[in-house]
This record gives sequence, C-alpha cells and structure tokens, in this order.
Amino acid sequence: MGYKNPKELLTAATALPAAIEAKLPSGAPKVSTMLLDATGKLPDLPDFPVELPDLPTVPELPELPGAALSRRYVSSVEVTETPSPAPAAVRKPLGEEILS
Repeated sequence: MGYKNPKELLTAATALPAAIEAKLPSGAPKVSTMLLDATGKLPDLPDFPVELPDLPTVPELPELPGAALSRRYVSSVEVTETPSPAPAAVRKPLGEEILS
C-alpha cells in the first residue's frame, strides 16, 4: 500500500519517533504527538501525482542503558514576558575619548 496523500504520509512517518518514545521514560517530550497534531491542522492537500512506496519498517531499537532512564527532563516551564530592553549605551568614537 503506497501513499497518495501528503497527510497519510506524514501520519505514517510518526512511527519511528513513536518507537523511540516508547523506550523513553514517562515525561519525555513526545515528538510524534506534536507531528500528528500538526498534520491534523494542515488544510486538505491535493494528492501526489504518483503513488509513493511504503515507508520502511521501524527497526528494532535497543534497550536504553539504566543511566539514560535516570535523566530528568524539564517540565512545567512557565514563560513570562520580559520588560522592554534597556537602551543601549552610547559610546563615543575612539578618537573623541583621547581628544576630550
């Protein structure tokens, strides 16, 4: 079964990130979910002029070593607006410092 529609192709392309995410500890960022969300927000796209072949199967991934499982990820990050930047300091040209 090949792919004629770009959305179908993008949806199928999330298999590899999903396989990698299955090996990661809970709380790790989910790229496959973000890709599926972006694919769902795309407008209807015309089909490809030819049928694209199937994507290769997801390779068997090795288990992660124990040290990788203890890595902590940033979560619950709060982003706040910074105040307007301070005006840049005005420097005199190099010659004026010597002459004044």
